[in-house]
Amino acid sequence: MQPTEDLVFRVSGVAESPARFRAQTRRFTVLVDEPEELGGTDEAPNPVEYVLIGFGGCLNVMAHLIAQELGFTIRRLEIELKGTLNPDRLFGRSDAERAGYQQIEVQLRVDADADEATLQEWLARINDRCPVNDNLSNPTPVTISVTSLQEQQPVT
Repeated sequence: MQPTEDLVFRVSGVAESPARFRAQTRRFTVLVDEPEELGGTDEAPNPVEYVLIGFGGCLNVMAHLIAQELGFTIRRLEIELKGTLNPDRLFGRSDAERAGYQQIEVQLRVDADADEATLQEWLARINDRCPVNDNLSNPTPVTISVTSLQEQQPVT
């Protein structure tokens, strides 16, 4: 098999308030907000909910792709995700635990024309090949930088 070029995905956006972020990706505008109890207006999912949404969406794509490879049909697929997060680090109260999810539980409920052994193989392949699962399960190098938006003072 020939190696393919890496895919690059981009998102850019602007803060509309301390709790609200409007992002652009491809031709889509996506709003991120916090619930009122966390200082937002509750008009959209918050960042950690989008992590679960993205994970669920990726699992859906992989589940159908791999079912096709294994030769069975999914008649219905329900995906439930639950993430547990301790907010102490997020709010600067403690650095004892990590800021992100402590754990994520995923339940796939499928109606398919496949036996139990095939479904176990299907699940193993989903776990192995889902990019979002890989990002959540393994360290991913992240680089964050800052650039000032202050206007440059003219040189006289």
